[in-house]
Amino acid sequence: MIAPAEGNSNIERLLIVRLSAMGDVIHTLPAAQALRDTFPEAMIGWVIEERWAELLCAPGTARRGPRSAQRPLADWVHAVNLTGWRRSLFTIVTAQQIARVWNDVRAAHYDVAVDLQGAIRSAVLARWSGAHVVYGAAESRESPASLWYTRRSVARGVHVVEQNVSVAEAVAQRKLAVPHVELPRDAEAERRIEQRLAEMGIRGFAILNPGAGWGAKRWPAERYGRVARQLKDFGVDAILNYGPGEEDLAREAEVASEGAARAMKCSISELIALTRRARLFVGGDTGPMHLAAALQVPVVAIFGPTDPARNGPYATRSVVLRNPASPTTHARRAEPDEGLMEISTEAVVDAARRLLAEGNSGGQECPPYSDGAHG
Repeated sequence: MIAPAEGNSNIERLLIVRLSAMGDVIHTLPAAQALRDTFPEAMIGWVIEERWAELLCAPGTARRGPRSAQRPLADWVHAVNLTGWRRSLFTIVTAQQIARVWNDVRAAHYDVAVDLQGAIRSAVLARWSGAHVVYGAAESRESPASLWYTRRSVARGVHVVEQNVSVAEAVAQRKLAVPHVELPRDAEAERRIEQRLAEMGIRGFAILNPGAGWGAKRWPAERYGRVARQLKDFGVDAILNYGPGEEDLAREAEVASEGAARAMKCSISELIALTRRARLFVGGDTGPMHLAAALQVPVVAIFGPTDPARNGPYATRSVVLRNPASPTTHARRAEPDEGLMEISTEAVVDAARRLLAEGNSGGQECPPYSDGAHG
């Protein structure tokens, strides 16, 4: 157990603000765990969008109270619904929901809040929490956000996980290691996934994820189907994971697989349970890819316009494929990146073979970020 830093040893109540999205919340978990290790007796709360709350707390589990396998990190999960509230801002129901959440946050009497999102809305929520001290990155994602902080930290490191941990270091006033994180275990989700895999006759399998946040990051769905066919040739089944609005992508990949892949839609808790059982993950810069890395599942990461040095699979065995022609940009273009299209099915299958072979031979210790190959 890590002793608390002398300068901040009096922190008893600490609030983390990271609202969304899936991959970004997962990238925040190591910083939150480092703060938990540094202040083991502190009550730690987290403000998060309701949609992503299962990353912190299994469904049906009380969101406040003693920590458990179902809620391993936060003592209190404060779930908000900013998107829904904006659509019905002037209704009585919305007003009641906002008041209930915010009364809970204020009633916790947090000493310190740390905004690990760097957006104006997250900075405002951190300041409105009533915490006397509010930490955030000096160069926040949305520049005005830093105006709401009482203490600004210069984020260091290349990978976003390291940058988040460096902000946590400002709170702890000491150097912090990047820790392993635990995700919630939902017994019902574990049972359902076991049952579904048994019904499908699937044991050792890879998860293939054809979706991505926007079109420029999406490797063609049909190629995922071809990858599944070749994985089947050396004894690995494929499950196609997809989220809301990605049904067509999953269907296209499933058809192209010629029966080698099965599509499976999961809740977040089910996806955690499914990913824990996977031998391999294949996909782009998406939340499910970052979940696989957090669970230390080997990853073949197919990158286009986003930078794998900053957003790549962290702390797991991985091969990153990215064409040098791909520009680094977060412009949300609908068309696939041209460099991404140059990554061949053969390159992905070869990377998968290498990772599976390493696993069969006992593997090797991985560095925090491994970019095993660029294609």
